[in-house]
Amino acid sequence: MGGWAAWFLRKAGLERVVLLEKGQLGQGASSRAAGVVRLQGGTPEAVRLGRWSREFYLRQRDEIGTDSGFTQQGYLLPCFSPAEVATARDRIAMQQEVGIPVRWAPPAEVAELNPTMAPGATLGASYCAEDGYIAPPRNVSAYTAALVAAGVAVFEQTSFTGFTGLTGLTGLSRGAVATSRGTVDAGLVILTGGPKLAAVGALAGLTIPAGGVRHQVAVTEQHPDFAGTPMVFDVPSGLYWRPEEGGLLFGMSNPDEPPGENRSVDWDYMALMRERLSALVPLSAGLALRRVWAATIDYTPDHLPIIGPAPGLDRVFVASAGGAGMMWGPAVARAIADVALTGSSPVVDVSSLGLDRFDESGRSRLPADPIALPFPEKTP
Repeated sequence: MGGWAAWFLRKAGLERVVLLEKGQLGQGASSRAAGVVRLQGGTPEAVRLGRWSREFYLRQRDEIGTDSGFTQQGYLLPCFSPAEVATARDRIAMQQEVGIPVRWAPPAEVAELNPTMAPGATLGASYCAEDGYIAPPRNVSAYTAALVAAGVAVFEQTSFTGFTGLTGLTGLSRGAVATSRGTVDAGLVILTGGPKLAAVGALAGLTIPAGGVRHQVAVTEQHPDFAGTPMVFDVPSGLYWRPEEGGLLFGMSNPDEPPGENRSVDWDYMALMRERLSALVPLSAGLALRRVWAATIDYTPDHLPIIGPAPGLDRVFVASAGGAGMMWGPAVARAIADVALTGSSPVVDVSSLGLDRFDESGRSRLPADPIALPFPEKTP
């Protein structure tokens, strides 16, 4: 979020843009994600953010000379009960109204689109051929190259420690951003931080309902039948998969796991999800795992992004992709840059996406995005 937001600010004409990174660029979930980019969001805002990000990934090479490796793969969201079918049809109608090419695929077409799935396992699925994925490490390289080329001042191993020189609780004076290496002049500030956004906000005197939780990903050994098959998201279990390196990449989050920064592999939960995957993709049952990893990814209680001003702090803004950094990241970054500069954004209507949608306990007045990983419903 911080990387692309800094690039958009610089491209908008700001003379000096400084990016603070506590560690190294991309060392967190940015280089360990699954990279899924789908238009099939559960709300109109989610659809617009996904569409804008996909279009950005497609034009990256022309704009910055490198890209994030977007691959159009298609995405199936299968249904397993009549209630899920009804919900999916309503969702498709909403998505089509927003303008994306999504449609209903009956069971026979699901089997044709992805013949590795167990016959008769679903009642059909929503399908968008334009969904795909990026290569997360390549994405880190892409925004690093973009930052350098644009002249953004990147300070790694530099922590944000708060503000100095504030005029009461309003008004950000120049020289107000304190860091572990001294102060930085600032006319405006955007607070990001992914899984650590709440801690970053606390340093600024803000309460931000955003948390971090473990997410696990694995890649199986190769099998030729996976080549060219669409990605699949089993929404009820929170399990998704796609082709990767000739095998199958699959990822998951445990909804019952408390928030935290655990980055070890939970082999028991991995085994549980492998059972579900084997039931839906029988070929996967006999395949060994080539790679397994875990990362801490961010979330918000309603699984929606945060894009807006920091209450009580003039010229300070807050941005979070709510666990969808690859899928919504460029769009959220562009939107927060727009909001910081002009107060609004053509990317998406941000009027309902600010911190003011949360009450004192962190509950959102918005309904949660129903097409999201099963993150916890509360922040720490």
